[in-house]
Amino acid sequence: MSVLTASGSSMVPPDAFSPDAIAACVRHIREPVHLVGGPDGRELGLVRGPVPSGRVLGTLPPLYPEWLGGRTFCEAHGLRFPYVAGEMANGIATTAMVAAMARADMLGFFGAGGLGYPEVERAVHTLVRELGERRNWGVNLIHSPAEPELESRVAELLVRAGVPCVSASAYMELTPAVVWCAARGLRRGQDGEVVRRTRMLAKVSRPEVAERFLSPAPAALLDALVARGRLTREEADLAARVPVAEDVTVEADSGGHTDNRPLSVLLPRIAALRDTLCARFGYRRPVRIGAAGGLGTPDAVAAAFALGASYVVVGSVNQTAVEAGLSDEAKAMLCEADIADVAMAPAADMFELGVRLQVLSRGTMFARRAGRLHAAYRAHGSLEEIPDALRATLERDVLRASFDEVWQWTRAFWERRDPAEIARAQADPKHRMALVFRWYLGSSSRWAIEGDTSRRADYQIWCGPSMGSFNRWVAGTPLADPAHRDVVTIALHLLEGAAVLTRAHQLRSHGVPLPPESFTYVPGGPA
Repeated sequence: MSVLTASGSSMVPPDAFSPDAIAACVRHIREPVHLVGGPDGRELGLVRGPVPSGRVLGTLPPLYPEWLGGRTFCEAHGLRFPYVAGEMANGIATTAMVAAMARADMLGFFGAGGLGYPEVERAVHTLVRELGERRNWGVNLIHSPAEPELESRVAELLVRAGVPCVSASAYMELTPAVVWCAARGLRRGQDGEVVRRTRMLAKVSRPEVAERFLSPAPAALLDALVARGRLTREEADLAARVPVAEDVTVEADSGGHTDNRPLSVLLPRIAALRDTLCARFGYRRPVRIGAAGGLGTPDAVAAAFALGASYVVVGSVNQTAVEAGLSDEAKAMLCEADIADVAMAPAADMFELGVRLQVLSRGTMFARRAGRLHAAYRAHGSLEEIPDALRATLERDVLRASFDEVWQWTRAFWERRDPAEIARAQADPKHRMALVFRWYLGSSSRWAIEGDTSRRADYQIWCGPSMGSFNRWVAGTPLADPAHRDVVTIALHLLEGAAVLTRAHQLRSHGVPLPPESFTYVPGGPA
């Protein structure tokens, strides 16, 4: 800030240097604030309103939550706020949640992961009907190594229905489905720039995966899609000139699929990788980096933007929103969580690969019981090889049914969803064992969604540490009551608080002696 010549007639008030006045100025982010010096030249204080007479050292312009992130992100997706409600699987991120975010000029994704094709199709048609020509909504496309045909069918649905945004998650490698989804419909605009029919956000937690999405799609994959008639030669040529995704979300210590990495380490690493790859490939448009995982308070959101994130993605805390597709019983359990009330457990969709995800541990035995099933799977080649004593324990304490009963239920499920899985299980006893154990993992999420109180101790509720920090932040405020937690109100309070804290850090960097309360934001009524 440069020294200003004061032309106003008002004098610097004596209380401009008091801690209370300084803290009050910090909270008025939508007004200019003037940094003033005291008579002795040593004190620094703050004044709002007209520029006062006296020693005015500089002025900070207004600050708005809309300005916290990257301007190009909001422009690309037609947003007012650089804020995304993430795609909580099994439809927990509901169509109502996506629609609410879109109407508030933010971005939300429907949680298609874990659902069957008919359920995803119904949700997509609902959103197309409700949101019409809006550009700021999307649906999740999750990597499904156990069900590649489902992944391909969902990708086909999203493109065919004209879903404007797709969030690709849990990918370890690029698949034909995700590459086709990103490349289908590419064309040149009148200005010569590549225009995307489908805008893809890729959620990553490892640099090697980020590199795949930040690079153009591999030529071999593109050529194969052309040979199969899935892409035109022009679409493939254009895909070779742009990254698979122009928005890459760095997922840190989140609920669900996560590598538990700290955002402060992971985001700068992937941002640097982005810069290297942009220079290597000569992209003509900026590639944006977003932040996800651990964002449950204004402090965390402000820190993500300070690290350089163009946007933030919030997930776990939205499970307690009124629009979330989760039972009241499960929401109440989440509202009791603290930051350490989480654990890692086997993932149903990648059970055989040993992939784990982060879940709530307070009030539920799911993580421990699922871990016992996976340990039995690793140690034995089939259900028949499991010792009688262990089998009895798993049937009584975990499944609450015999292996044979669970297999019959599992068989009926796969007859509807993908009969090829039954044939594979009959030929491979270990795969049959995996399907039986995956029944428990899949059912445990459904029990939580439906509120089956007889299986409360088996609820699988995806949750990261941010849920606990959110609960502590809202304690004693209107947001402590889940009935007041709609997804837009949560978003606006997080953004408002992040703007207040950003203002505080701006002023501290100019030497203003800020009292500790300047670095807190307490949510009040509707934001």
